[in-house]
Amino acid sequence: MSQQPLKFSLNHMACPHLSPRQLIEAAAELGLGAVELRNDVHDNSVTDADQARAIGDRAKELGIEILSINALYPFNIWNAERAAQAENLARLVAACGGRGLVLCPLVDGDYPGSEDDKIAGLKQALTALDGILGQHDLQGFVEPLGFPISTLRTKQAAVTAIRELGLEQRFGLVHDTFHHVGAGEQAFFAANTGLVHISGVEDPAIGFADMLDAHRLLVGPRDRLDNIGQLRQLLADGYGGHVSFEPFAEEVHQLADPLAAVKGSMDYLHEHLAR
Repeated sequence: MSQQPLKFSLNHMACPHLSPRQLIEAAAELGLGAVELRNDVHDNSVTDADQARAIGDRAKELGIEILSINALYPFNIWNAERAAQAENLARLVAACGGRGLVLCPLVDGDYPGSEDDKIAGLKQALTALDGILGQHDLQGFVEPLGFPISTLRTKQAAVTAIRELGLEQRFGLVHDTFHHVGAGEQAFFAANTGLVHISGVEDPAIGFADMLDAHRLLVGPRDRLDNIGQLRQLLADGYGGHVSFEPFAEEVHQLADPLAAVKGSMDYLHEHLAR
């Protein structure tokens, strides 16, 4: 099977100081075709329908696809509050012409439930979200978080629940290279993957079980997560979607020119994936 082409996108976490409009314009300047917006970047979050429509209009002008708003959290703890949040976010995604909503599970070491409770909560949430997202013809992008205290660590668990519910057309996975390593997961699910998030970790003193979002950098030659190997496997397995930069580290956000750093990471990845 021939390898799929690599398509980069720009997650707002790469440069959270930019407004959504500036993020879209930055993506265009970098020659990218897509962005992911967020609802957790303070004043630059997408929070209002009129704002979302204006963002969507600018994206159309520049030929930029809005992949998602990131994220509904904790999506797998379903209640009236979560339903209201999901309905609001779905309206915002639809208003900006986006493709879908990223869904992140609860990360809490004090979660009192059993493994069966986790599975039941996951299925309850997916069933309810199918109806909410379906009203707007949106996708749900389930992002397992590999932290030891996450209530949904593996892609395998997410795929199993989605398949058992028969909801493969509504929900896909986010393959996050950081969380793939953190969970110790070996399996790749390219056919079930709707988005890929990439970031690198370089600190040799940090064990995989202790890695946090604050350690997540752009991908470069000192990366310990084998982003190159993960991307090569996903592409070889037929993944043809976007690969979105998602560094959380303040040292990236505080760079004088983070977009130049993103460009450098893009060049590095292109060069090494072509080998």
